[in-house]
Amino acid sequence: MELSNILTPAAVKVVGKSTSKKRVFQDLGDIAASSFGRNAEVVVDALLERESLGPTGVGHGVALPHARIAGIETVVGAFLKLERPLDFDSADRQPVDLIFALFAPADAGVEHLKALALVSRTMRNPGICAKLRANTDPAILHAILTEAPASQAA
Repeated sequence: MELSNILTPAAVKVVGKSTSKKRVFQDLGDIAASSFGRNAEVVVDALLERESLGPTGVGHGVALPHARIAGIETVVGAFLKLERPLDFDSADRQPVDLIFALFAPADAGVEHLKALALVSRTMRNPGICAKLRANTDPAILHAILTEAPASQAA
């Protein structure tokens, strides 16, 4: 599994004004609607439901929200870079500016976990995060994420 199989260029955005976690989830719902043909409200509700189980802010300015969505056939992702970091209830209490969301089929098992592990390893790489933070062009952000060497991302 590679990030290029999960993340399309259209699902990468830079967001200037997100004032809350819910607003970020609405942005992710909009991406899921335009890129994957899912109902934005259903996506937002699924993300909020998952977040109620525990925050998905993993530290070092990174959040990995994820949810199972009926009608999705394979694991897909969306990436947001926030121009203004936002509190995401991360364990390290650092605000989040890099958000990689995963959407999995309702009955996904191992595939969902493998994708989450791949994204987690990629986003724990300080070099990749530094490059993401240094760029604002969605095409470049997509390239950074999908062209990460396998030894770093796998």
